[in-house]
Amino acid sequence: MSVPILLPGEYERPSKHWLSFYYADEMILVERAPKPRQVQRVLIKVDPDCRVSVQAPVAASDEDILQVLKHRGRWIYQQLRQFRAQLTHIRPRQYISGESHYYLGKQYLLKVLEAPNDVPHVRMLRGKLEVSVRHKTAENVREQLRAWYRVRARDVFTRRLQAVLEQTLWVEEEPPLRIQTMQTQWGSCSPKGRITLNPHLVKTPRDCIDYVILHELCHIAEHNHSERFYRLLTQVMPNWEKVKARLDGMAALVLSDLPRSDYN
Repeated sequence: MSVPILLPGEYERPSKHWLSFYYADEMILVERAPKPRQVQRVLIKVDPDCRVSVQAPVAASDEDILQVLKHRGRWIYQQLRQFRAQLTHIRPRQYISGESHYYLGKQYLLKVLEAPNDVPHVRMLRGKLEVSVRHKTAENVREQLRAWYRVRARDVFTRRLQAVLEQTLWVEEEPPLRIQTMQTQWGSCSPKGRITLNPHLVKTPRDCIDYVILHELCHIAEHNHSERFYRLLTQVMPNWEKVKARLDGMAALVLSDLPRSDYN
């Protein structure tokens, strides 16, 4: 999920703290973690690891935010149930032959080969991801896959960015693109228009990739999640809500092998 890009704030931001409310007899903890930018509306986010956070205008009191959280309680609760269900079926990656890994929304079986005299490499072959390493260890296989995904991500994202630019008439020239592993963001857009995308996004279908890119390109015109922003997004991708739901549903799967050392 893409975190909103907002304009610099004019006020001193409050320190991070926790709020809580009850829904369906469950106490839901929510982190109020303001960013160093001005927020124009209350933004609620449920991450695949079941953390709930909220951003709100500096002037908004905790009581005001709690009212919004309670109003959106059903949606928050359903998101938590969905992610918890996904997490119960996800096993830690072992990077051994027979595992399933994703690329552009499709599953590929992993085949690990040990070749002490060959240059380590990854290739796609007949529905499999074949990884050749000099020493067959989980870390070696993971590092080869990680590097392969980054190269593929750079190529795919560049091509999809160029393709969707035809729809975004407000973007005068192709923005710079950066690839960066992130824990809870699929992408972001800097105030100067630089697009940053998570390499793990390349594991999702093309329409999900297009959605994230279009979302960030809309931020070039609208630096917050205003009504005008969503009208613009709907104009370039009328079915974005369905695509976003599909992307959210895959988040726990494609990010399940993300170690703490990769968190940014």
